[in-house]
Amino acid sequence: MPGAAQAQALVRFHIEPKRYSEALLDLAQQANITLVGARACDGALSSGLVGAYTVEQALNRLLDGAPCSWRLVAPGTVEITPPAKAAPRAPPPPATVSELLVTATKRPRNPRELAVAISAAPRRDLEATGATDVGDAATQLAGVLATNLGPGRNKLLLRGLSDGAYTGRTRSTVATYLDEIPLNYNAPDPDLRLVDVERVEVARGPQGALYGAGSLSGVYRIVTRKPDLNALEAEIRASAATTSGGSPSGAVQGFVNLPLWGVAGIRASGYQEVQGGHLDDTNLGRKDVDRTERRGGRLTLLVRPNDTWSLTVTGAGQHLRSDDTHYTTPGQGLKRANRIAEPHVNDITLATATLRGHWTWGDCTSSTGFVRHAYGSFYDATKVQSRYTNVAQTSAYSERSRTRMLVHDMFVSGEDGPVEWLVGLYGSRTSAHSPNELLAQNTIGTVRLDVPVYSDDRRDRFQELAAYGEASYEFAPGWTAALGGRVFKHRTRTSSRVISELFKPRSFEREVEFQGFSPKLSVQRELSSGDLLYAVVSEGHRAGGVNSGGAQPLPVERELFVPDRLRHFELGAKVETMDGRLAVNSAVFYDLWRNIQTDQFRPSGIPYTTNAGDARILGLETELAFRWTDNLLAQVNGRVSHVKTSDPNLNFAPRLVDELPGAPPFSGGAVVSYERPIAGDWLLRLTGEAAYVGRSRLTWEPSNGPKMGGYVRTRLLAEVSARNVGLQVFVANPTDAFGDTFAFGNPFNPDQTQQITPQRPRTFGVTVFATY
Repeated sequence: MPGAAQAQALVRFHIEPKRYSEALLDLAQQANITLVGARACDGALSSGLVGAYTVEQALNRLLDGAPCSWRLVAPGTVEITPPAKAAPRAPPPPATVSELLVTATKRPRNPRELAVAISAAPRRDLEATGATDVGDAATQLAGVLATNLGPGRNKLLLRGLSDGAYTGRTRSTVATYLDEIPLNYNAPDPDLRLVDVERVEVARGPQGALYGAGSLSGVYRIVTRKPDLNALEAEIRASAATTSGGSPSGAVQGFVNLPLWGVAGIRASGYQEVQGGHLDDTNLGRKDVDRTERRGGRLTLLVRPNDTWSLTVTGAGQHLRSDDTHYTTPGQGLKRANRIAEPHVNDITLATATLRGHWTWGDCTSSTGFVRHAYGSFYDATKVQSRYTNVAQTSAYSERSRTRMLVHDMFVSGEDGPVEWLVGLYGSRTSAHSPNELLAQNTIGTVRLDVPVYSDDRRDRFQELAAYGEASYEFAPGWTAALGGRVFKHRTRTSSRVISELFKPRSFEREVEFQGFSPKLSVQRELSSGDLLYAVVSEGHRAGGVNSGGAQPLPVERELFVPDRLRHFELGAKVETMDGRLAVNSAVFYDLWRNIQTDQFRPSGIPYTTNAGDARILGLETELAFRWTDNLLAQVNGRVSHVKTSDPNLNFAPRLVDELPGAPPFSGGAVVSYERPIAGDWLLRLTGEAAYVGRSRLTWEPSNGPKMGGYVRTRLLAEVSARNVGLQVFVANPTDAFGDTFAFGNPFNPDQTQQITPQRPRTFGVTVFATY
């Protein structure tokens, strides 16, 4: 039942004859329950439903004779499913048209009803396109870009709001979440493989009111599948691929779901992936040096003793290692000549517990999580070794960081007539240890000696406390206004000890504190057709911090970097027409970004953080989904923006280019899918996707510095499947295009124009899967 109190209480329903999917959404709204999968019910009601019933009675009466059934999946949440022996399912609806519920606003809602630009890619769409990580899924998610330094080294960008192409001390502009818990602080994206997930969600624009610092340009959220308390099921997938001129790749993944005594369930998933290399190092005499391995797993326990309470406990981890970097030298194709290998490791483990309560007056969610994130890179620093040592044949820079983050977030939400409200408390404590050093390398006989000639043993402690809330009021039929905000306080303590062969050692310890308020205001108008018009004003922020490192200290004016703040204005529309076959989501946005924090490199290759200046960004983004026939679906998205910089920080640069580094003025993507039954329960699906990333600069400098982009990513996939088995065949980069995806690779190479990161060559692959 949907919930003990709801099941026993009578609700007065008034539902007129209409399609089952529309009638079910009316029922959910009138009963104040969450409904998933309404489009799984085809056909129409011959008569309506009028009168006082319990929710269970109403569902049973409404679906009497319908080609679908209902079941409880969580307190207050009902899922509609087709019958077990139904005909092959209809083509998967696009996320922009679907009634898919998202929780990026901390409450389950249909994205078409929210004054927020949200995209969601459900599991079936991810599987249909073979997407295994955020880079693969970006084509389906408007406004999503990522740098391409290599797996586990990239930073995510939303709406082209880039603070620079490099990853360093600044907090990420995109908050990455696994369910209710943030995964990153100032680290590169962990690049989690999308295994056994329910969907991925992207909320674009500052989400400071609900998510605080780190959500300056939005939130990227992975929603995992939870244990099913009523069904024993399992799935396994295996893939193999070959890349032109490179080594073979392969992956295996799967999950198993085990119900326990009707009140609990366990869901376990795991994966092992090897991405074969395709770059050769002529100096080291090694082929396919950029091999990457990724393995991990997740174990979730769900306990639901009654219809009011549920407890979800999750443990997850992933190990990612690349044997070498992914950049090359222009003019040498897929070859380069380095003196030493440059491996990278990105490991993450986490444990979370989420307690949920559901009552007639509202809901309570309390989440606690512990995240351990360890990553490190090894760079060839021979070209700058004279700055650090007088005796070395080659030199390497070892960059490491170990972050531990403890997070607690609790919020309560409810609804009383035309008023909806949410209040919450948030607290986090993060510690980061970054022992970085430069190693002088000398070979004696067959033994290589690595001697530290420079080191920066840095430790950071971050504390964040916040109280937040949001309330909305339907002040007239179809008109709703919402007001929210977040009061926050940050405290950062940094200590550093620098030891150098050529200079005197030094150390310091400093503490800085920041506090403030991030507001949000929105007004929306829901038309009689169900379409939505909205306007929103919101803010995002990041705390400042302290620089350290370098054989010689930075000038006093560069020791600190101050907080930055982004004020956001947006006008949007979410429209469906042509009997629901065409859906358009579009938004115009204008951003005022003050004191932009950016990570940069000194001439010696050591990173530091500064404030670049201010920027004004005017942009337009659009998502369009069109179902040409019942079998043919097209989804297209695009973003265009114009940037004007001002008030440069003269301690950084006297002038800034009118662009944001790493963010092209235009980007877009398209997915076209065709699906039809071929024999019995067998289904054929053809999918093609393409994404365009425009030209952009690597740096803030207005001179002719490195440029990148201007390329198209493509992928074709064919799938044949029945109820329990299937086969996919795919080709990525079928034209074997050679585009510069990232004009950067090694910060210790003074001439950055000598580095490019080409697309992976043409790759053919096959995937087989079976479900039990």
